[in-house]
Amino acid sequence: MANDTEPQYATYPDLKDKVVFLTGIGQSGDPALTIWGNGASIGRFMAYQGAKVFGCDANPDAAQRVQRRIGDVVQGADVTVTQADVTRDADVKRAVDECIAKYGRVDVLVNNVGQSEPGDPATMSEETWDAQTDINLKSAYLTCHHILPLMSAQPSGGSVINISSIAGLRYIGKPQVAYSAAKAGVIQLTKATAVIYADKGVRLNVVVPGLMHTPLVTVLAEKYAGGDLEGFVEKRNQAVPAGRMGGGDDVAMAVGFLASAQSRYITGQKIVVDGGITSATR
Repeated sequence: MANDTEPQYATYPDLKDKVVFLTGIGQSGDPALTIWGNGASIGRFMAYQGAKVFGCDANPDAAQRVQRRIGDVVQGADVTVTQADVTRDADVKRAVDECIAKYGRVDVLVNNVGQSEPGDPATMSEETWDAQTDINLKSAYLTCHHILPLMSAQPSGGSVINISSIAGLRYIGKPQVAYSAAKAGVIQLTKATAVIYADKGVRLNVVVPGLMHTPLVTVLAEKYAGGDLEGFVEKRNQAVPAGRMGGGDDVAMAVGFLASAQSRYITGQKIVVDGGITSATR
């Protein structure tokens, strides 16, 4: 079951009017917009809470489609989007400057971008390795580089939620060593930085999704299953002890909890959202 049904969100009143800087708000692989991706779902969740969402994406058209879609389903949604390649320092700085110019601060940073390419160390080119570590790990460093000083200077501090993957915890059946290594790096980047910023009013945590039915599944089926989308989806469903993949809203609800005051004493931790995969032996 995909995340195309109307979600039943908890309400976090303290998120109202907070400014959320969200990377990877766009989505691809579902031109009919029947499914919500992780970034789109996070944006929708935050808008539902009354937060002001500043989203960026390398694909401006994808970002604008999600912006309009959120506006269609959340009354009064305040969502701004911009184009930014978050592997480039100049793009990240510009996007952060745009957010500050419009909203004056950043209360929540969500590093959501990620992309997987197949290969092991013997078969993967150096260019692919570098691109994978840039998009999956360097991007989180760059946003933190520009936003952590702002958060630590604010009396209210801030919350950073980085999105990793269960591929950073264990082998999940696909030869994607650069992605796995980078997503493991995201977890340790978060833990170490959380300790450094614990006395500055800034919390950092990780959401670790498992197999999610998002528009990206179409792209992954081309890379890892020869384009057999139906077979790929069924294989992923069978791999989950819960019997089905999760969806973008499952990720968004974990992000919302970590962004809210309900998790005010939680930092340097991870929430695994995987339907039981990493606890299973099969």
